[in-house]
Amino acid sequence: MTPVSDQVRALAEQIELVILDVDGVLTDGTLAYTETGEQVKNFNAKDGFGIRMMQESGIEVAVITARKSPPLARRMNDLKIRHFFTGFDNKIDAYQQLISQLQLPPGHVAYVGDDVLDLPVMRQVGLPIAVGDAHFYAKETALWTTTECGGHGAVREVADMLISCRQNLYEAYDRFLNQRVGKSDLDKV
Repeated sequence: MTPVSDQVRALAEQIELVILDVDGVLTDGTLAYTETGEQVKNFNAKDGFGIRMMQESGIEVAVITARKSPPLARRMNDLKIRHFFTGFDNKIDAYQQLISQLQLPPGHVAYVGDDVLDLPVMRQVGLPIAVGDAHFYAKETALWTTTECGGHGAVREVADMLISCRQNLYEAYDRFLNQRVGKSDLDKV
């Protein structure tokens, strides 16, 4: 994981909402189509687990994306993401709706992006984050950049960072496992 500065740690402790872009963050940005023209998206299971861990830790997760996609809608449903905005070329509109609805100050919001379309929201939130293979402008705007690339565990890295700034990460994993299987074997790590 990328080292966390004192500034980022202080901001991370305040985060109540993480907003994710899709193409280039939850996916590697590849646009694939079947012969019949259906869009195919590949998601990383580690990112999905990171989203579940954030939700379990009291951090709300939202998604704002310019594209509409049935596979994406299915994945959001699987992950129980309640705040899902599709078809927003101007992501700032969705962002403003969301923070108004949740009554959150911008300082309690993190945004994870990878390209220039994400900059308007990245400039408004308390903790702008870029994935490891983000466009240089997104990285310059971010206060923290993941080591992992979009679609390859970057969201999991964000989740681990945010959770570890609030509590012991291993204890958080243990609680998660104990709630589901009764006995954790993370103490063997």
